[in-house]
Amino acid sequence: MGFTSKPQLLLVLGLFFFANLVESAPDYSALVYKGCAKQVFQDPTGVYSQALAALFGSLVSQSSKAKFFKTSSGSGQTSINGLFQCRGDLSNSDCYSCVSKLPTLSDRLCGKTVAARVQLLGCYMLYEVNGFTQVSGMELLYKTCGATNVRGSGFEERRDAALQVMENGVVTGHGFYTSSYQSVYLLAQCQGDVGDSDCGDCVTTAVQKGQVECGSSISGQIYLHKCFISYSYYPNGVPRRQSSSSSSSSSSSDSSGPGPNTGKTVAIILGGAAGVGFVVICLMFARNLLKKHDDY
Repeated sequence: MGFTSKPQLLLVLGLFFFANLVESAPDYSALVYKGCAKQVFQDPTGVYSQALAALFGSLVSQSSKAKFFKTSSGSGQTSINGLFQCRGDLSNSDCYSCVSKLPTLSDRLCGKTVAARVQLLGCYMLYEVNGFTQVSGMELLYKTCGATNVRGSGFEERRDAALQVMENGVVTGHGFYTSSYQSVYLLAQCQGDVGDSDCGDCVTTAVQKGQVECGSSISGQIYLHKCFISYSYYPNGVPRRQSSSSSSSSSSSDSSGPGPNTGKTVAIILGGAAGVGFVVICLMFARNLLKKHDDY
């Protein structure tokens, strides 16, 4: 009796472990892109380095309390302006965990440049020295389009209708929107200090660029200076965990990286593979126990 109950217990534990892995959270710290100025600090006295370190410290500390924060460090011509933003659907702890990785990544990817921007799946940070040349809020910084093309079946009509819903939703959501519409998963966010009207204009521009740049691709992510959008078409319907997302308001958005759903997909695949392996090991162990029992 004792031998037969152990394999059953191990099997139950294995299935429980598998279920938990499948529900693994997305990797919000996955790199999407980086943008680094070509000019580096001329810093013989270390004044810029000190100001940048202080700026990073301030931004990271605020990320446990807010989804968006903008500040400056230093004084006069040696001051440095910076900000961070997290996705509007992140918790405070996830936001902090994401932002806390950005200073090290910025230094590793860009070094001591006079301006840098690093975008992760769940957050981004940027800084620039006083007087750095400004770019238009509508400027395209980065794009990625799905490798699969969808033709026919009314895909473009569905996509365009969904994108229209997103354009309206990001305004009423005061800068952040995520939902699904007609099998299209949607995400849009504007930088936290952008007003509703300008946010709507920015997202509309991003949508137009996406329609042109990505064409019939099954998905697209478009990052402008002041906003970003992401959409993914699922012919068989948006996965439950994504379709359950609803719009909410928030105060967000050069190499490639994953789109907004990649972290979740990877987590599910790796979790599933690890879980299956664990269950197989449990079954093999159970078979050995039963074999020993039969020998006795």
